Amino acid sequence: MAKINFGGTLEEVATREEFPLERAREVLKDEIIAVLGYGIQGPGQACNLRDNGFRVIVGQRQGKTYDKAVADGWVPGETLFAPDEAARRATIVCMLLSDAAQIALWPSIVPHLTAGKALYFSHGFAITYKERTHIVPPADVDVIMVAPKGSGTSLRTLFLEGRGLNSSYAVYQDATGRAEERTLALGIGIGSGYLFKTDFKREVYSDLTGERGALMGAIQGLFLAQYETLREHGHSPSEAFNETVEEFTQSLLPMVGKNGMDWMYANCSTTAQRGALDWMGPFHDAVKPVMEKLYESVASGEEAQHAIDSNSQPDYREKLDAELRALHESEMWRTGETVRKLRPENN
Repeated sequence: MAKINFGGTLEEVATREEFPLERAREVLKDEIIAVLGYGIQGPGQACNLRDNGFRVIVGQRQGKTYDKAVADGWVPGETLFAPDEAARRATIVCMLLSDAAQIALWPSIVPHLTAGKALYFSHGFAITYKERTHIVPPADVDVIMVAPKGSGTSLRTLFLEGRGLNSSYAVYQDATGRAEERTLALGIGIGSGYLFKTDFKREVYSDLTGERGALMGAIQGLFLAQYETLREHGHSPSEAFNETVEEFTQSLLPMVGKNGMDWMYANCSTTAQRGALDWMGPFHDAVKPVMEKLYESVASGEEAQHAIDSNSQPDYREKLDAELRALHESEMWRTGETVRKLRPENN
């Protein structure tokens, strides 16, 4: 493990140089890895592991997602099974089902977690909130986690491009004495660029805060507030969208990703520079209390309980579809559809 300086703090990081794919294959050479769930993270992790030479099977119930697994080359009765059967056959059981599905299927999975197996997660939710999820692993299995910092689609796309998505990793329970090397081998096997150490609680706290905050919830709220302000002051939909979303995603964000916001500030016009420096403080001061309130809601378990309660309702899918449809049909994102079609690469 390397010690790397992140902004003045030394952290333990595992890279492909220190833990190469050949070593990962050696560590897991006698293992059968069952990926349960073929929805968000499942396809990317399962296919990457398979392509990297590991023994992988998939556990998925019948339906559209099952058909997708078949289309991806998983063979019913050979590499594709019902979730409980896949868990029975495996030595490493990867719980990549949704949080709600993990809760529902846990009673059928836990009998197959026999001594020496590993129970793998890509999210700390089930274990951190075990009083609410009732997912309590047996004491004689390893409980481990690799959490890619992005979607399963991104994990697969970057893998196919010869790149990698950074991941965090953690060991919650080391029953075999091999839990950490199993974890790192799986992290390299799924195509992680590098792996940084965390624990289950910190992962879920940061993840829930991030997706509700800057990654999705806050950015949509910020986009909408600026778009509405411009529209209410007489700007056209195309102008409001281009100045709010299109310039950010197509021009500025790639440069920030490549060089950092500090570089962005140093390489814009002096007028933009002055305004950005002057206004970042008021925006920070306005948003920070909301972020603190959000983090407290995550840490208290309120967010987890709300997710569990909402996602277990019989009409959950209908309500979700209605909310997503309203977002899709909003003027801002209907304008976005038109703007994207007009991009040069689409003509």
